[in-house]
Amino acid sequence: MATVDLGKISFTQQGTYNAGTTYAVKDVVQHTDQNETTSFVKIGSSASGQAPQTNGTVNSSHWAILAKGTSIASANKGTYAGGDTYKKGDIVQYTDSGTLSTYIFINNTPTAGQTPSTSGTINSTYWQFVAKGTASVALSWQSVKTSAFTASAGEGYFVNTTSGAIVVTLPSSPNLGDNLQIVDYAGTFATNSVEIDPGAEKIQGATDHKYLSGNREGASLTFIDSTQGWVATEGINEGTQALAPPPYTVTYLCVAGGGGSGDAETGSKYATGGGGAGGYRAGTFTASPGTTYNVAIGSGGAVVTNGSDSSISGTGITTVTSTGGGRGGPKASTTTGQSGGSGGGGGDNGAGGAGNTPSTSPSQGNNGGGSTSQANTSGGGGGGASAVGATGGASSNGGAGGAGTANSITGSSVSYAGGGGGGSGYSGNAGSSGGSGGAGGGGTGSTGSAGQNGQANTGGGGAGGRGDEGSSPSGSSGGSGVVIFSMPTVSYSATITGAPTVTTSGSNKIVQFNGDGTYTG
Repeated sequence: MATVDLGKISFTQQGTYNAGTTYAVKDVVQHTDQNETTSFVKIGSSASGQAPQTNGTVNSSHWAILAKGTSIASANKGTYAGGDTYKKGDIVQYTDSGTLSTYIFINNTPTAGQTPSTSGTINSTYWQFVAKGTASVALSWQSVKTSAFTASAGEGYFVNTTSGAIVVTLPSSPNLGDNLQIVDYAGTFATNSVEIDPGAEKIQGATDHKYLSGNREGASLTFIDSTQGWVATEGINEGTQALAPPPYTVTYLCVAGGGGSGDAETGSKYATGGGGAGGYRAGTFTASPGTTYNVAIGSGGAVVTNGSDSSISGTGITTVTSTGGGRGGPKASTTTGQSGGSGGGGGDNGAGGAGNTPSTSPSQGNNGGGSTSQANTSGGGGGGASAVGATGGASSNGGAGGAGTANSITGSSVSYAGGGGGGSGYSGNAGSSGGSGGAGGGGTGSTGSAGQNGQANTGGGGAGGRGDEGSSPSGSSGGSGVVIFSMPTVSYSATITGAPTVTTSGSNKIVQFNGDGTYTG
């Protein structure tokens, strides 16, 4: 009797799917795809290498779902890595905005490089939250740094600047909430600071480098966005501000008080010399943030008195002192002009005083002019910042004061430190004249009375005059000095005392001290 093949009349359980096995119709296998295990029945012709399902898509030419499975336990993949390929159900831990959270991969298509969250926004095409962290991630403290390095988010650094200043470059491509910390290891930041380079971002809204310059200082920096960049969110021992601005250049002008003129005795007929200008010094110094710079303004000399010194001093700079101007030659008994920043003019055939005393380089002033008068009736001009005082005597005229020096530190050209003119004239010498004052505040000499005072806040010398029989003394006073600072407006601290005048010229802030005061960088 012939045998009739009826084929399979029931399912055959083949266990877990194996790609190398040839399966027949009605074979049943279990296959895991995207962390779900499902039972499939073979419906096509016998074949091997035909997986039942891939990335959630059933291979319907060969298989049909017999029983839908449920998801198996998700695979915990630990810390997210951009180069790893994740599949549905994978669990990772990822830090965004300074907070560690847990995410589950939800897309059917395995992929790499899909960050779970950026600046607080979830990449919902591929991931969803499993658990949101609440506490900031603890910093990972690194070994002591003794040379320049690039910092990483989530790390703390003890920095040792004993051997010199160190540059720390902040991380590139930071995320919202990224945080790092820098601490003074050896208490040397005030001597050798840490310079913080913002790299491709900003610090406190600007691309300027910042500095940690206080001993035992520590600062925590947190990234906000591309507009503000990194900001200081915590700090110790930081003084007025945790992140100090960089040192900057200050241009200065320092002019001392001008000297007073000589003074003829009551009833005498002697002309007197003009006062020498106050010492004139100009230059630059490097201002350090938080450092206070002291300013002293010299007063103009009274009659027969030298002007007073002006000065700039502070930690980290060489003190600048401009010497007061020398007084003019006075009474008949003492006719020589006095030395000083610029020398006073001689009176009654006397010699002029020496300028640039004490000596500075560049010179702070010039000599006063002498007197070679006829009948003792003309005084020499006081020395100025850029010229000597003229000799008195020709046709009984007083000598002109030496010219001062023009300076545009305020944004306009202004002359300072002109010498006072010599005095001249008495009855019987009609037509004689006092010496003109030097450009820069020097007073103009007189004939038969007191000369002009030197101009205030220029350091100009007082002008000579001449006493006549029965007249009052003929002296005048020198002008007070001045100190002016010019600095980039972006660096100006506005921490000042003494009520200086503050103006703006172009991109610079101008601070003019007409009296004593301080400026803090």
